[in-house]
Amino acid sequence: MSGPLAGIRIFDLTRILAGPSCTQILGDLGADVIKIERPDVGDDTRKFGPPFVLDANGSETTESGYYLSANRNKRSVTLDLTSDEGQSLAKRLIGECQVLVENFKVGNLAKFGLDYTSLRTEHPGLVYCSITGFGQTGPKAKQPGYDFMAQGLGGIMSITGPPGGEPHRAGIPIADLTAGLWAAVSINAALRHREVTGEGQHLDISLLDTQVSMLSIQGLNYLTSGDVPGLLGNTHPNIVPYQVFPTANGNIIVAVGNDQQFKRYCEFAGVPELHSDDRFATNEARVRNRDALTEILNGVMRQQTSTYWLEKLEENKISCGPIHNIDQVFADPQVTARDMQITMDHPAAGGKPVSLIGSPAKLSATKVSYRHAPPMLGQHTEEVLEELLGLDAAELHRLHQKNVI
Repeated sequence: MSGPLAGIRIFDLTRILAGPSCTQILGDLGADVIKIERPDVGDDTRKFGPPFVLDANGSETTESGYYLSANRNKRSVTLDLTSDEGQSLAKRLIGECQVLVENFKVGNLAKFGLDYTSLRTEHPGLVYCSITGFGQTGPKAKQPGYDFMAQGLGGIMSITGPPGGEPHRAGIPIADLTAGLWAAVSINAALRHREVTGEGQHLDISLLDTQVSMLSIQGLNYLTSGDVPGLLGNTHPNIVPYQVFPTANGNIIVAVGNDQQFKRYCEFAGVPELHSDDRFATNEARVRNRDALTEILNGVMRQQTSTYWLEKLEENKISCGPIHNIDQVFADPQVTARDMQITMDHPAAGGKPVSLIGSPAKLSATKVSYRHAPPMLGQHTEEVLEELLGLDAAELHRLHQKNVI
């Protein structure tokens, strides 16, 4: 096994997206991720489709694209945690792991004896990460939390969407994915602490907290001024022009980051008088007079095609770019060069490859590795129980007969 987390084993009690995205990151970095799933049911996202993986005959399987997005580099073990034997097996497996990640509602794992308080005495070095909607404390702690709710409560939707329109959610589950990222970062920090002190700890990650943290400059604009930001569409709250512009045949992004760039832009675009106009001479002035400047520049940009502007602005060292559809993203030479689309053989597809999104982590010495395609339900149950707990064929058969595994 390779990667910076080689030798780290993770007991993965997560499903849907926030938790699985976290453990996929850790798996890509070399950790051995043991994904625990309910027998005959599994992670709900397996059925979040269409689209589904097609088998060798071209028929749909029960493995969705959604599930594939967050479950690479894991081994699937089915385990009935409602049974005494299932709980006993879980605790034995935890004893073979350094990290446990879960995204159950607050308090739900206590009834199985799998909460942090129940485990910490026997496993003082365990790094235990809980991912929930609202965290382990506060008035909403025991409420279920979903990505959409976190985007609304966390303020992201109030600044996403066209001026005068309705608030928009992000086009991806940004709250789930951000929580997964923060969980992965926190786990790595806790593993370093464990390495130094031998001590484990409880990590409390919430979707709402991570969404509030993502308010970033908009949050600080409010905290600094007391003015509540609103919907700005595709414009930037603090830099102008830094937005989408219409062209003669489409739309492009133009990002003018400073006054010198604005001067170059105006001179090239044939409106040199704008950079000496007091309303637009500095970024501060442009922010205060964004509507007047945008109206003028919209008229300028509509005079030429997208290709013209993209080529000429780049020649003049003015930041700009196209707005790709997703098919164009995966056809882009830069994306291809960075190995952001990969393939892995998958048993549901009859051993044929399925396409996945590659890891963005590029480490020179400890590269990410792609070892396991997103597993079928229970694909590794016997392998893991034999390897880690030494169970023999007769015992595995007995557990299957009792529906424990």
